[in-house]
Amino acid sequence: MFLFKSRSKFYLKKWLLLLLVLVQIGAVEAQTPMHPLANPKAVVQSGQARFTVLTPRLIRMEWTAALPFIDNATLTIINRNLPVPRFTSKTENGELVIKTDELELRYKTASGKFTEENLSVTSLDNKHTFSWSPGKKQKGNLKGTYRTLDNFDGDYHIWDKKKMELEDGLLATDGWTLIDDSQKLLFDSAPWPWVTERPAKDYQDFYFFGYGKQYKKALYDFTQIAGKVPLPPRYAFGYWWSRYWSYSENEVRDVVNNFEEHNIPLDVFVIDMDWHETDSLRAKYDVFDQTKHWTGWTWNKRLFPNPAGALSWIKSQNLKVTLNLHPASGIAPFEEPYKRMAQELNFDTTSKANIPYEGSNKKYMQALFGKVLHPMEKMGVSFWWLDWQQWPNDKKIKSLNNTWWLNYVFFTDMERNTSVRPLLYHRWGGLGNHRYQLGFSGDAVISWKSLAFQPYFTSSASNVLYGYWSHDIGGHQFGPGSDQKLDPELYVRWMQYGALSPIFRSHSSKNSHLNKEVWNFSGEYYDALKTAIELRYELAPYIYTMARKTYDTGISLCRPLYYDYPEVDAAYNNPSEYMFGDDMLIAPIVAPMDNGQSKVEVWLPEGNNWFEWQTGTLLKGGQTVKRTFALDEYPIYVKAGAVIPSYPKTKNLTKQPDTYVIDVFPGADGAASVYEDAGNSKNYATEYATTKVVSKHLQGRKQQVTIMPRKGTYEGMPIARSYVVRLVGAEMPATITVNGKKMNYAVEPASGFWNYNGKTLSVEISLPKTSCATQQEIIVQYNQTNNFDVNTGLVRKFRQLSKTVTALKFRDADIILPEVVGRCEETNRSLSYYPGQFYKTLGYFQTNFSSLPQAVKKATNQANADWFNEQINKLDK
Repeated sequence: MFLFKSRSKFYLKKWLLLLLVLVQIGAVEAQTPMHPLANPKAVVQSGQARFTVLTPRLIRMEWTAALPFIDNATLTIINRNLPVPRFTSKTENGELVIKTDELELRYKTASGKFTEENLSVTSLDNKHTFSWSPGKKQKGNLKGTYRTLDNFDGDYHIWDKKKMELEDGLLATDGWTLIDDSQKLLFDSAPWPWVTERPAKDYQDFYFFGYGKQYKKALYDFTQIAGKVPLPPRYAFGYWWSRYWSYSENEVRDVVNNFEEHNIPLDVFVIDMDWHETDSLRAKYDVFDQTKHWTGWTWNKRLFPNPAGALSWIKSQNLKVTLNLHPASGIAPFEEPYKRMAQELNFDTTSKANIPYEGSNKKYMQALFGKVLHPMEKMGVSFWWLDWQQWPNDKKIKSLNNTWWLNYVFFTDMERNTSVRPLLYHRWGGLGNHRYQLGFSGDAVISWKSLAFQPYFTSSASNVLYGYWSHDIGGHQFGPGSDQKLDPELYVRWMQYGALSPIFRSHSSKNSHLNKEVWNFSGEYYDALKTAIELRYELAPYIYTMARKTYDTGISLCRPLYYDYPEVDAAYNNPSEYMFGDDMLIAPIVAPMDNGQSKVEVWLPEGNNWFEWQTGTLLKGGQTVKRTFALDEYPIYVKAGAVIPSYPKTKNLTKQPDTYVIDVFPGADGAASVYEDAGNSKNYATEYATTKVVSKHLQGRKQQVTIMPRKGTYEGMPIARSYVVRLVGAEMPATITVNGKKMNYAVEPASGFWNYNGKTLSVEISLPKTSCATQQEIIVQYNQTNNFDVNTGLVRKFRQLSKTVTALKFRDADIILPEVVGRCEETNRSLSYYPGQFYKTLGYFQTNFSSLPQAVKKATNQANADWFNEQINKLDK
């Protein structure tokens, strides 16, 4: 039962009329609808104070010196029309008391402006108690993010000589957060909502979040009032090639062709500011009021003689292209669109002056899009890289942050005027900017310190829902005192982190020493870089599934451990570690190797065991472990039993491949719901499909994997699909049946067969193309007499032994390998070729592995034997 103050007929009429207008606005902006007027049933008014119960954990509190109250959307808060939660309201002993299931609010009626004397909120959760009143300071804010990493070496600014101070976030160990929206600018109610200033009056507008340790619920509540995090198009999760370089069309084609020749996946080609003219005509038009003029709207024909042809060719390679913009200097007289803009704006051209940039002027921005940017979009520009680096606030509306506002204007213009999913790539402008997706973090210094800082910087940004930071992977510029050389090991580790970050984009300054193209590296560096990019594409459907969860819940792909383990101190004390989606924990390598190995201390949370994917080791949860990794290994920990969707090798994410791979990890039962949609459709909110996959271990050493019928629809959805179900870290099965029919074993995967991959110790079950509406049930029967624990690091041992034997031959080219060395080194192949000898083959390896150095000694010499022993054992941890 709800008890609330009755509202006036005037207020109800106002609510209904405004709702009709805002429904129309919402129809235009499907992904970020504005419904700022709350349901009257959620509102309790006491004189000049008004309280709106938005969720059990969230209450809006307003006081005004003069009625009426303000019902516009603000730049931060755009929606208050939520389902009314259960609450009670009564007045007793001169106090208004509002109770939800989780909070109790008390306000002394007719006592005026909110103060610590007349307003309080307390928690009704006995486990996480707190009390708040106006003026109380938080002690444990878990921080948010920062506008840019420009000139930061880690968290230290190399020119300002001070450490970065991250902005406060939405979460705190105090259990509560207050958003003071009292001074925020408003949106009007136009079809394209535009900024307007607040009425000049004394006004308090607070949003109180009381959540205890329910961090995920707090973030979800924020999405309800501040908007969801839009789902980027699928291609955005591929690899982006970017470099500050004056590329010509020939060079662009050469780079793209090199990606093709080296079979390296690619989705986005970024062209920095040299695509356009800047101040090259300064001598002719001496009208610039900037020390350095970065703005430009006219193609540089010395580099791109036919821009439309260049963009058309890039599109033919299934690539998206983004161009860099610096709009601050307006439109100069030498610019190609100058006359069109001047005519649209009735601007006097006789003075040969720049048409000045006016971000808050709707007519100017509409002209900029209509006369300058939309024609280039039609030519083939997929989205814009907006790089505002000038004055912080608008010159007419003094409190309007230019970065924030440009994010809004560019994103919503694309939302309103294109048929594809809007995407923007810009800097953080402040709370509410999560609605405009991708962040460009700026020009970080190339150093191990910068690499070490980025995982924490990225995951903490999820505390303000800014979960899609795009870093200059590999760093942007050398710092003071640097030897101006790119350290290949640092770049490899940065790229391995980048593959497991929200947006994977390498970039660098205009420096001839910064040649980060993979083909400029050789040997183990080349292999590790290419493998990192391939891993990104392998994980694409998992990443995309988690991105959909971000849209639905507000929980970012990369987030701190305390979201999942809020009651454990270690979750707060290991800030570099982060969850990569629901089922992976990443412990980044952020320091150079010591004697060919990287040493990492990893906290593995309790509650489940963790599979160290690239070494094939199942580790117990609830402990801190010291682990070592070679250059081609990375600390990726998968929850025991996790079901991870992946792609086979693919070169691009424009289209989904015909085959999905389902990785089922060892150690427990598990399940996943695999998400898919049209990839770049604006209708993803309602047009999508999911496929549930369940793995269970049954009595009698059986494992059951069930692929459920797909649910949902979207345009272009494939009717049928092939699957490869990969049982990671599994023994050799005795038999496998699919829907009751026995499958045959094959050395190489083929339709309707299964094989054993001895390199990864995995069972690979290849299912023929089948209707996605059909359920498929796989029963794997393991040997009931024999068993062997294959998840003790054998994958690493096989790999390390193979590398070492190859290197040994270069130390002694005439060596005749002893039989025991050869048999052990070829164990992984033997497992695939001779499935009936699985336990015998592994038993032989286990029995003889430790004796290999002695056998090598007999075949060559003591020095080689000692070296061999060190190599095969140095990573055995």
